[in-house]
Amino acid sequence: MIMKPHVPSELREQAIALRRAGKSRREIKDLLGIGSNQTLNEALRGEPPQPWTWRPNAKDDLRAKARDLREQGLAYNRIAAELGVSKGSVSLWVRDLPRPAGLSYEECRRRAAEGVRRYWAAERPVREAQREAARAAAAAQIGPLNEREVLIAGAIAYWCEGAKNKPYRRSDRVVFMNSDPALIGLFLRFVETAGVGRDKLIYQVHIHESADVDAAQKFWLDVTGADAGQFRRPTLKRHNPRTVRKNTGSDYHGCLRLEVRRSVGLYRKIEGWATAAMLAGQRAPVGPGHDSNQIYLLPGEDSNLGRRDQNP
Repeated sequence: MIMKPHVPSELREQAIALRRAGKSRREIKDLLGIGSNQTLNEALRGEPPQPWTWRPNAKDDLRAKARDLREQGLAYNRIAAELGVSKGSVSLWVRDLPRPAGLSYEECRRRAAEGVRRYWAAERPVREAQREAARAAAAAQIGPLNEREVLIAGAIAYWCEGAKNKPYRRSDRVVFMNSDPALIGLFLRFVETAGVGRDKLIYQVHIHESADVDAAQKFWLDVTGADAGQFRRPTLKRHNPRTVRKNTGSDYHGCLRLEVRRSVGLYRKIEGWATAAMLAGQRAPVGPGHDSNQIYLLPGEDSNLGRRDQNP
């Protein structure tokens, strides 16, 4: 913190008297033997410069506005932003005016919050436009999917969100659950592309008991286009009032569980499709004594997919 120099009252009175007599700052320094501009500034603090020192120029109107805003209590940064000038210019124009009284903590918080609000009001539409442009470009790059691509995408989606065999239990059942209607739509198209009719599907809504269960059931009926008879009774999750959940309100529809009946064959196909997609043509390194052409399956989360040797 810079300490202001102490200026005797007698020296200050003499400096002000000379200033009012029309002397320049250089003349005052020479007459009073003042060695630094900082000391002179302190001696003349609050004393406006003489009108003859003001040189008329194109910024005279800005200077007048700056002084008016300073008298209203605005800070240098705010005045510079209002007038579109530099902070240094504002300082030259208003430094002889007394410093505004300090703002309260509440007022500082209010001004800071208002600044943040104005910033995001202008920035949010720009960022959203950038995101939308990136999404549109990426979607155009993918374009329509053929059947092979649907099988690849659906198998990977299932390997991420579907039920898989575990080392301690093997069931070979196709069960898929998610809360995203678009992902549910992809899985339905995937099942059809795999040669399974939608009449082989069983649906069940999983949702918190505090939500609108009937509305959720109707929502998923509309999404799937299924027959109401294919929907089992919803599974309700007990509500914990101490938990702060974000998935509430009219947009919350729970998760939809889809099960394919008699799906052993389909599960084994998904296992192969997902493995091939994850390997992406790469061959894992093998140890001595193993066939160099052996392909190794990649294990999924909680799955029992491990190395499968062709030769025992």
